[in-house]
Amino acid sequence: MRVALTWTRREPVRRPAEDPLARPSGDGQLERLLLQVAGGDEPAFAELYRRVAPAVFGLVGKVVRNPAQAEEVTQEVFVELWRSASRFDPGRGTARSWIMTCAHRRAVDRVRSAESAARRDDLAGRRDQGRPYDEVAEQVETSLEREQVRRGLDALTELQREAVVLAYYRGYTHREIAELLEVPVGTVKTRLRDGLIRLRDHLGVLA
Repeated sequence: MRVALTWTRREPVRRPAEDPLARPSGDGQLERLLLQVAGGDEPAFAELYRRVAPAVFGLVGKVVRNPAQAEEVTQEVFVELWRSASRFDPGRGTARSWIMTCAHRRAVDRVRSAESAARRDDLAGRRDQGRPYDEVAEQVETSLEREQVRRGLDALTELQREAVVLAYYRGYTHREIAELLEVPVGTVKTRLRDGLIRLRDHLGVLA
C-alpha cells in the first residue's frame, strides 16, 4: 500500500475543487468506497480516509483520552481497514457502523494493553522496593541452589513451608503474605526465619 496517511487532528479537512469519486453523500458512498478499497483501489482509500478520519479520531480520543495515542490508533485503524476491507458485509450493517466498530475495538485494545503494562510495572516496582531479607535469608539465598531448597522443603512444618514458598517461589512480600494468610506481619517473619533456619540446618549449610 503506497497511500500516505497524513491526516492529524490539527489539520483542516479540505475538499478538492473537483472530486472524481464524488457520489451522493451518505453511507452508500462509504460502502462503495470500501468495496473499491477491497479491490486495492488506492484513490478510493485516500477518499475514505478523508471522509471518515475525523470521526474515527473523535471516537478513539474518547476511549484512549490521549491525543498522541489517539492519532496512533487512528492510523492503525486505517491500516486495518486497508487490509480487511473485503470483510465488510453490507448485509450485516452500514459501512460507517462497521468502520466505527473497528475503531472502537482498536481503541479498547490499546487501553487494555496500557493498563496491563502499568499493572506489571507497578507490581515489579512494589516487589523491588527493598523486600526485607534478614541475615538468615541472605545466607540461604546465596549458598543454596534452588533445587536443593525444594528438596529440603519437606523438612519444614506446613506453616513454615507455606511462608517460604510464598516468599521465595511466588515473589510475595511479607506484607502481601500476611494479607493473604490473614496473620500479622510479625508472624510471617517468624515463620520465614524459623523455616529458613530449619532448612539451612537440614541441608547442612554452615551459618
